Parts: sequence; structure tokens; C-alpha cells
Amino acid sequence: MSLISIVIPTYNSEKTIRHTIESVLQQTFSDFELIIINDGSTDSTLKVVSQFQDSRIKVFSFDNAGGNVSRNRGLKQAIGEFVSFLDADDLWTPDKLESQLNALKENPQAVVAYSWTDYIDEQGKFLLSGTHITANGNVYEKLLISNFLENGSNPLIRREVLVELGGFDENLTAAQDWDMWLRLAQKFNFIAVPHVQILYRISANSLSTNLARQEKASLQVLNKACSTNTQDLSHLRRKSLTNLYKYLTCKALQQPFNRKKGLAAARFLWKYIFNDSSRFNHTNLILKLLFKITLIIIFPSTLSTSLLTRIKTKV
Repeated sequence: MSLISIVIPTYNSEKTIRHTIESVLQQTFSDFELIIINDGSTDSTLKVVSQFQDSRIKVFSFDNAGGNVSRNRGLKQAIGEFVSFLDADDLWTPDKLESQLNALKENPQAVVAYSWTDYIDEQGKFLLSGTHITANGNVYEKLLISNFLENGSNPLIRREVLVELGGFDENLTAAQDWDMWLRLAQKFNFIAVPHVQILYRISANSLSTNLARQEKASLQVLNKACSTNTQDLSHLRRKSLTNLYKYLTCKALQQPFNRKKGLAAARFLWKYIFNDSSRFNHTNLILKLLFKITLIIIFPSTLSTSLLTRIKTKV
């Protein structure tokens, strides 16, 4: 019986799944099972997966049902004492599982261990650092303000508590990881491993690039958390909204630029300003974002890209 179960949901991931699986097989901790849930892929994903000859790999194929359902399907197949989920385009550093497992063993009061995240591009090159926040114990309020775990490929969790909570919410179209981490944090302690061990891939096809869907789902998660908590969380809710709309504004202002994204950024920026009680301390940031939005809305995509690239180079 394996101590850790790793679940990889995959849908049409032929370009990235090989490197993702390799990052698992290269772990310094080896007592794991790797459960791959093929979510109705129509490309060569299964062909790539079949090239790995490792008895720890178990592949299950289903009709396409989405990431939430696939994660829950993987959880049902898992036999390990601990579970970690990994998206089919993300990577782990070799010491990820060992470090997180040691953290949980050394801190038996915690049921979730998480690490820091950095971001890579489609070619696997470093783009930017994550938030690198360290919070231990009861992290619920901090997690409500901001999803500092940042993605679904991060934590190692005791399987029994995931089962107890009923798995991931299959009604959510995005932000399902934040919802799960909040539900865990409401009842259990977390422990941080303050090292970069998750490499999150940003691509044009990422779920996180659908900003309207992400906004809607994030608001659902936030409202659900506030309505099911016995405490008055209105002050935290506003801080959370501030962070959400700041994130969405910056996300909308990432390349490729176009007028539609510029208009979305303008809407998000307004909601960021509206919810930010310390907005007057962030005047420079707001003006920079507004300037960028104006260029993207007014000028054609190629020209706005050229202008903003030139400005960034000079700065």
C-alpha cells in the first residue's frame, strides 16, 4: 500500500503531460501511486502516458466531465494516507513530496502541508515568482483574503479529511482549489514548507485566462464561505474583493493585448478601487494600470503591444 496518492487529471495534455509525469517520477520520495484520470482526451495524451513503464502509474479513462469531477474520481481511486493533486501542465521540484510529508510528520496537528509557487511559460522558462507567503496553524482568515496556496498542484493533504469534506465542489467552473483549501482551513491546521516546489505553467489555454468565469466562480466561493461561517466576515470579504479585482486587472493586462481585455481590465480596476479602503495609498499603481488600459483600448493590438514593450524596456 502506497503512503501517498498523486492524482493528475488530464484533458488533451499531449504537449505537457510527459514533463509533468517525469517531475513525479523524479521525486526523492518514492512510496507513491500515480493516478492519472484521462478526462476524455481526443489527442495523443494516452499514447504519451502509455510510454511510461512504471508499476506505480494507474490510468483510468472517462468521458469528459471537467477538472473537479476528475479530481474526485482520482480521490475515489486513491489508497494512500496522503493525497496530492497535480495539474497536467504543472511541475514539481524533486523534493516536493518528501519535504511536505516531513512537515506533516513533524507537525501532527496539521493535515495540510503547502509550499511556494513560481510561474513558468509554455516552454518551461521562469516568468515570475509567486507570493511566497508563510502561514501556519489556523490560516482561514488569511486564506479568505487571498488564496496564497495559488493553485491546485500545491498541497499534500491527509486523505481522510478530503473524504470527510466530500471532495471538490463539482458545481464550480473555476476557483475549485480555493474553495477546497478554505473548507479545509475552516476545520484543520496548515503547515508551510517555505521553498519553491511548484512550477505553475501559464499558457494561452489555461483555465485561469477565462477571466469572466474566474470572477464568477471566485465570487461564488467567497459568498459561500461568508454565508456558512458563524462569524461576521464582512471586513475580510472586502479585503478579499480588493485582492481579487487587483489580480483580475493585472491578469487582463497580460499579453496578448486586445480591446476586449482592455475593457475587462477597466471594469476590474474600477471594482478594485471601489473595494480598496486604502486606495489613496496606491495612486501610482492605479495610474499605471489606467495608462496601460487606455493604450490597449485606444490603439490596435500590434501598436499597443509595441508601445508597452518599448515603455517597459526603457523603464
